Amino acid sequence: MSSTLAGLLQVGILLALLAAVYKPLGDYMARVFTDRRHLAVERVVYRAVRVDPDSEQRWPVYAAGVLGFSFVSIVLLYLIQRLQPLLPFDFGRGAVDPGIAFNTAISFVANTNWQSYVPEVVMGHTVQLLGLTVQNFVSGAVGISVAIALVRGFTRSATDRLGNFWVDLVRATVRILLPMAFVFAIVLIALGVVQSLTSGVIVSNPDGSSSTIALAPAASQEAIKELGTNGGGIFNANSSHPFENPNGITNLVEIFLLLVIPVCLTRTFGTLVGNRRQGYALLSVMGVLWGAMLAVIWWAEAHPNGPAALLAGSAMEGKEVRFGIAGSALFANATTGTSTGAINAAHDSLTGLGGGGVLLNMLFSEMTPGGVGTGLYGILVMAIIAVFLAGLMVGRTPEYLGKKLGRREVTTAAIAMLAMPTLVLVGSGIAIMLSGTPGYMGNSGVHGWSEVLYAYASAANNNGSAFAGITVTSPWFQSSLGICMLLGRLVPIVAVLCLAGSLAAQRKVPATAGTLPTHGPLFASLLTGTIVLVAALTFIPALALGPIAEALA
Repeated sequence: MSSTLAGLLQVGILLALLAAVYKPLGDYMARVFTDRRHLAVERVVYRAVRVDPDSEQRWPVYAAGVLGFSFVSIVLLYLIQRLQPLLPFDFGRGAVDPGIAFNTAISFVANTNWQSYVPEVVMGHTVQLLGLTVQNFVSGAVGISVAIALVRGFTRSATDRLGNFWVDLVRATVRILLPMAFVFAIVLIALGVVQSLTSGVIVSNPDGSSSTIALAPAASQEAIKELGTNGGGIFNANSSHPFENPNGITNLVEIFLLLVIPVCLTRTFGTLVGNRRQGYALLSVMGVLWGAMLAVIWWAEAHPNGPAALLAGSAMEGKEVRFGIAGSALFANATTGTSTGAINAAHDSLTGLGGGGVLLNMLFSEMTPGGVGTGLYGILVMAIIAVFLAGLMVGRTPEYLGKKLGRREVTTAAIAMLAMPTLVLVGSGIAIMLSGTPGYMGNSGVHGWSEVLYAYASAANNNGSAFAGITVTSPWFQSSLGICMLLGRLVPIVAVLCLAGSLAAQRKVPATAGTLPTHGPLFASLLTGTIVLVAALTFIPALALGPIAEALA
């Protein structure tokens, strides 16, 4: 079997698996957030935190819950890292450096999982499990909660209530993420992923010396890091490490986990708004952009233009032989199309066009299909922008799902849309002007600029992957990237919740002959064009100085 045919078979199996779970999982998640009953374990949590699960919140209170929970989580995770010597299973690794602890606390709470350290050297198992893994669950649950709150803005009428953040958070964790992560952790263990509480094993080398091979509870971390679109590896090599991702089957399972919840949330959306064709329209846009970028990245890696790659016959630098070009391109496209950031190949070693493809995936604001929750509310924001542009062209007040889009709605959508580009361009622009930055770049010239641009795109989009040629352990990078991660996460969330509150306060207006249908191919094309146009107008100059120039060289 040729490598191309094998790759196409992987894509076909992946799509078949996603299609098989699309309806049952999407409808199940809709039931989770409409069920009036509370599970016994959920009631225990509500009593512990003194929350009335039957009360509902206005959008400022809901937003305050998100912000408060996030800031408390940052403080607790920072303290857990700094107090590591007092915790069991620390293996003598000492307290985590303050700068690294600050950056890591923000990173994992913001669902970014940017790692400026070597996990198996810096973090003990207690910090990994009690600190990082817990945040992998709850940060994903926060994204789902915000997406559901926005959907309620469309479904509710003449109310100032969006639901209860604490109920949504607990349900997303207990009913969705925990059971799925438990099942797939067992699946990964059965397929060869390591799960151990020892620090490592000592092995003898042929020359008589000995080495220590690090071990960790990788399977449990791997399942939720992919399922919650988190991405932080328990080993430095992330999902290219054979203990995290040992073979082609685990590679396909992990790609499936990256995509399954963001994809199925479009079905949840359609079910909740009472028109599943609305969800299919969003899914078609995600699918077209995801497929197009996969084709670009795969083709670029299979047809390299560098002299070394041409001489070798393929661009295999930085890739695992057990995955090959197809498995590496498929994983890279999925991890940057979502907000995951896990890697099974070195993105810094991708060709100019391939590296530009994974970077552009993030600059689309990661809605192809995006992170858990973040992808859904991100594409709904772009849908509002697209409907607004259509209204301008025909001179009619725009409407979406029976809600009029006035100044407040469009303003909040614009804030949510522009937060990421502002952080990326300002952050990377300042960084490249600093005299010390070239000393941290692994490459000079256009690829060096690509490394800096990629770092801030990854941070502001809460992705977490990197062109690893750049060293980001300086105080400037630790602090600036941490701030980008925090603002890139929280500014859009507050804007989206404000938008949801404004929509919920409106009464629904009936559709008329002049209403733009938003469930068919015309609107899907308009939305696709809007996403591409916004990214192109915003980032083409920056991309021209990096990946585009490198690809044309």
